[in-house]
Amino acid sequence: MMKGQKGYVLVVKTLPRELSVERLIKSIAGHARRWYELHRQRQLLAGLDDCALKDLGLSRADIQSESERPFWDDPMKR
Repeated sequence: MMKGQKGYVLVVKTLPRELSVERLIKSIAGHARRWYELHRQRQLLAGLDDCALKDLGLSRADIQSESERPFWDDPMKR
């Protein structure tokens, strides 16, 4: 090694197959929960009356366009 040069060692730690499958299942379950929550919130928003929408600063057209979005269309990109 030359003077002033630092040596680095790359260590790759592989997970047992069971843990990677478990992580995949947890990820899928998390996405499904998020999608269900988005769907539920959009349905609740669509059920609000005009007075409540006015309090929120939203119009019926805003709600219509939001409620027509597919469940997987997450504005927060979670």
